[in-house]
Amino acid sequence: MFAAASAATIASTMAALTTRLYIVRHAIAEDVSPEGDDFSRRLTRKGSRRFARLVKRLARAGMEVDAIATSPLVRTRETAEILSAGLPGRPGRPPVVVVEALAPGSDWHRIVEWTVAQDAGTVAWVGHAPCVGRLVAASIGDGSAAVRMDKGAVASISFADGLGHPGELEWLAVPDLLRRG
Repeated sequence: MFAAASAATIASTMAALTTRLYIVRHAIAEDVSPEGDDFSRRLTRKGSRRFARLVKRLARAGMEVDAIATSPLVRTRETAEILSAGLPGRPGRPPVVVVEALAPGSDWHRIVEWTVAQDAGTVAWVGHAPCVGRLVAASIGDGSAAVRMDKGAVASISFADGLGHPGELEWLAVPDLLRRG
């Protein structure tokens, strides 16, 4: 499902190489939505605040994105909007696009195809566990592994040869890690 090697063919046709990918797990969400379904679960106030603080610190450290893809579920869309609002784009605020391939059970090939079509150097994907951990692993060339990502975590992966070739996990930030002592 997450075989990174086959994405190299897709990536070889890119107009602009995606050289940086941020993979984000949605922030803390309510356990049950008022509607009673998983799709409608919203971020909690605590989850929104903690993620906004993390994004603010990452922006001060130089994080920028050209485009943001998000799962269609409410909690990921809200997380993506906080990310977009808190980061500088090139130019302006980075757009948020709902991409079905990031819904639970993420589809590696389809999200890579979407990313290639964006002609963007720096992209963020916002999704769900355990899929985001598997997407991180596939991005660095090990589709059989998984990376544990807390709610609101952000992984930064760099690509010397563009998405579809094994990348390098540069850092993985979680909201609690950056809390002031």
